[in-house]
Amino acid sequence: MTQKQIVNTQISEIIFKASKLSELTDKEVLLLGNYSEDHIDDLCNAASSIRDYGKGRTVTFSPKVFIPLTRLCRDYCGYCTFRVDPGQTENLYMSPEEVLNVAKAGENLGCTEALFTLGERPELKYVEAKEWLSIHGYDSTLDYLSAMTELVVKETKLLPHANPGTMTHRELNTLKDSNPSTGLMLESTSELLYQVGGPHEFAPSKRPIVRLKTISIAGELRIPFTTGLLIGIGETMTDRMESLLEIRNLQRRFHHIQEIIIQNFRAKPETPMAESPDAETTEMLWTVAAARLILGPSANIQVPPNLSSENYEVYLKAGINDWGGVSPLTIDYVNPEAPWPLITNLKSKTESAGFELRPRLAVYPEYFLDTDEYLPLDLLTKVRELADDEGYVKDGINRYV
Repeated sequence: MTQKQIVNTQISEIIFKASKLSELTDKEVLLLGNYSEDHIDDLCNAASSIRDYGKGRTVTFSPKVFIPLTRLCRDYCGYCTFRVDPGQTENLYMSPEEVLNVAKAGENLGCTEALFTLGERPELKYVEAKEWLSIHGYDSTLDYLSAMTELVVKETKLLPHANPGTMTHRELNTLKDSNPSTGLMLESTSELLYQVGGPHEFAPSKRPIVRLKTISIAGELRIPFTTGLLIGIGETMTDRMESLLEIRNLQRRFHHIQEIIIQNFRAKPETPMAESPDAETTEMLWTVAAARLILGPSANIQVPPNLSSENYEVYLKAGINDWGGVSPLTIDYVNPEAPWPLITNLKSKTESAGFELRPRLAVYPEYFLDTDEYLPLDLLTKVRELADDEGYVKDGINRYV
């Protein structure tokens, strides 16, 4: 047998093993880095059957508002148009009034999540940010974020989900009181990405070791956590499998990773990666399906529908069970060129593929429905008041269509 034939046989055996709900070894996971279009259908079929076993035919989404608390950032990533310098914006930070206006408008539309996304520690780079925070009585951007998530919890029915970058033990512990979940994309463990010319060359917070440390601290603190991969920024398929292994290892230790996002890169004008090709659909399908085989039937695996607007329903056959946050009010400020699908269209496409679409909260049912291990009592009480008997949003999809 040729080496290619040997690898093809091994991949077939791995797919069969996983389809029987047997956990893959690290070596077997890495062998899935041998991407092959010959196996894509079998891989997706196995991923679908594993998803059906663990999650049934229910696919969820989170009705949300997007609150870009600040777009200032100490990092420069080669694909990002979200970050700005102080001279490019009139408002360095959103004011408390602006935050509440967005949150309350979303509440009126039935939203249940307030996604706080912001740049990484801009006060370490920009004196303007440090001065703004000082004038308003805050030591850091993370301190201001904590105050704003507390404000949203106090003044609305929305549940904050903070995504501010790398965090310390103190910062995560503070956010825990007002955020039923937090998040940080691992993106990739590839060392190539922060070498000279790589997309993370000038982004110190994107070093895998510091991102893995944040995810680990969240586990120690029992915080339901969202993480995931960014596909198509220069990493290899083997890099993706290694990244998924790191996520699996953390989940084995702490059982706190509530969802894994597989997000496709989209080239944006006026960035260093403007001429780079978008992530290819079949490679995305392979990565999504491999994630299901690696992480198993209990994992919540998400693909954002707005980043594949023409054919996002194809990822249902690769084993996903969540569409992530979808907003009836705010744009995706990280990907402003990619509008959210209308919830009516999302429902139609999901149902046409044989699934039921249900709205969820910012924290998944398994982290609050039958356990008090993860959320502080006051926050747990609020979450449960918003949920039905199965842990989904009360009144279900009828609130939105």
